This record gives sequence, C-alpha cells and structure tokens, in this order.
Amino acid sequence: MLRILQVRDGDGVKVVAWDGVGAGRVVRDAVSTYDLAMGAIEAGQSLQERIDALGYAEDIDLRRAQDEGRLTIPVSHADPAHFFVAGTGLTHLGSADGRDKMHKAAQSAEKPTDSMRMFQMGVEGGKPADGQVGVQPEWFYKGDGSQLRASGEDLVSPAFALDGGEEPELAAIYLIGPDGTPFRLGFCLANEFSDHVTEKGNYLWLAHSKLRQAALGAELIVGDLPAHVEGTSRVRRGDAVIFEKPFLSGEANMSHSIANLEHHNFKYELFRRPGDLHVHFFGTATLSFSEGVKTEPGDVFEIAAEPFKLPLVNTLTVAAEAPVSIRKL
Repeated sequence: MLRILQVRDGDGVKVVAWDGVGAGRVVRDAVSTYDLAMGAIEAGQSLQERIDALGYAEDIDLRRAQDEGRLTIPVSHADPAHFFVAGTGLTHLGSADGRDKMHKAAQSAEKPTDSMRMFQMGVEGGKPADGQVGVQPEWFYKGDGSQLRASGEDLVSPAFALDGGEEPELAAIYLIGPDGTPFRLGFCLANEFSDHVTEKGNYLWLAHSKLRQAALGAELIVGDLPAHVEGTSRVRRGDAVIFEKPFLSGEANMSHSIANLEHHNFKYELFRRPGDLHVHFFGTATLSFSEGVKTEPGDVFEIAAEPFKLPLVNTLTVAAEAPVSIRKL
C-alpha cells in the first residue's frame, strides 16, 4: 500500500512516499501533500502516477522522524478555514449500544431512542445497491483545520468542557478539484475527540460536544480501505493502562457503505468548493466512556490498527479559562 506522509523540515514539510517497511522516500519538488494532489488532478494522474512522474530525492528514516516529533498530519491547507472537519456517527455495527445507554434514561423504556432508530435505519438502508441512494446518516461538524492535531501533540479540552474522551476510528481526506469534483486522497487513523458527558446530558447538545480538537495519524493510505480493519484503543495513566479494548472498522463492520457516507456529505454544494480540503470521520463502536472511564489531564490516548504502521498517540490537557466579553458597536 502506498502511504503518503508529511515530515516537518524547517518552516516547511517534506512529502514522503512509503510502502510501510524500510525507509520512506522524499518526493522530489513536492512542497506539500496538497500541492502533490492538486498537481495530480490537473495532470489527470493518480497520486501514484504523480509521484512516479516527479521521482524521489532521498530516503528518510520515518521511525527516527517520529521519535523527533517531526511527523505532522498527512495533508494540510495554507488557510485552515478552507479545511472542513466533520463526521458521521452510528455507522458501525454495535455503535448504537453506548449511545443508547446515554439517552435511554430520558425516554420511555418501551420507545426506542432516536439513536437506536437512526442506527436501525442505517442497518436497513445504509448500503444501497449501485446507482441508488441510501438513507442519510447522522452528521456533525467539528470545526476547521485549526482543530487538527498530529500524533505526539496534545489534545486540548476547553476549560468549560465536562469531559474529554477518545473515539478511535478511521477518517478519509478529500480535495475538491477545480471543477467541484471531490477527490478522495486516502484514509488515516483518527481520534475523534469529544465531550461525552455534555452529549449525555441532552442529545441536542451533541453539536456542542463535537466542537473539539481531533487528531490524525501520520499515514495517509492511498487507494481502497480493507473491508475489515481491526485495531486497539488504549488509555494510559502514568505507568498503568486504565482502558484497553479492540475496535473494528472497514465496511464489513459498518452499517453504511463509505460511498453512501460520502454521497450524503458532498451532496451539499457548500462542500464542493474548488480548492477546499475535507476530513471526514467515519465513526466507531468503542469508547472508554461507555466502560465507565473518566479521563483526567495527563492521560495518554493510544490508537493503533493494521494496515497502519504508526500509532496515533496524544495526551489530554485542559486549556486555561478564557472569558469571552461581547461588545456592542
């Protein structure tokens, strides 16, 4: 599998192609993954073809770059406001269980919660036949590119947040071409960091709970995602592992097809503006919060999964209070 990474180099980055073993290879004359991808679109090439056309400059030891903290997110935009961060929930088999527990107390035991109804709609209509449109999923907005963090960086919870919990999952990154066509660049590991206590308080606070930072793994895997992806999510507190559980992703473990999720995101013209980047989180069924874990500042989230070779590791911190004063003009 072709993997594309960005390695910090002074004020810029080096774009690296990697097969997952041995050294990575720096792509000649590629100043960013964004530049590489836009060049491929304009030339009518795939990412692999574009890389082959440019050639390689030198090898790079990615493990060493990781230890030095030089691996950043695999693609970025010069203007973070043009990098949309969004996702879908209740998309994985089993993903309704934790959500249903959160919201069942607010409803009659005889009446299914909205979460369970949404999940069941996906099970029944989330994988339509070719040429047909399936049921639309739950959708949420997380912010723009300024919210994204690389492996090794802190995930900062706002001072007003009630919780800062991990969500181990996969995400895809897209670039909108000059004619408005969305191009999927590839898939990466992700931590869709959220405030589950706020969400539990009232389902209508879901939008608030999602406006948080999120982390992306260093590797952008180009091409199709395996149908079955299995990984492990851990939370470390000091020398102790306080939570460890496998998580599953890939279409074999999802109630929606990726194509259906993509359709319902990009059916909106707003999300097909030429030159914009998008990262879309595909959801998860595994949360430490559902197992009764209450995270604390200093806890370390570790997410790893094949076929990704590099883990996604982030430390939870809490921002200082920053009162906001509204002024009248």
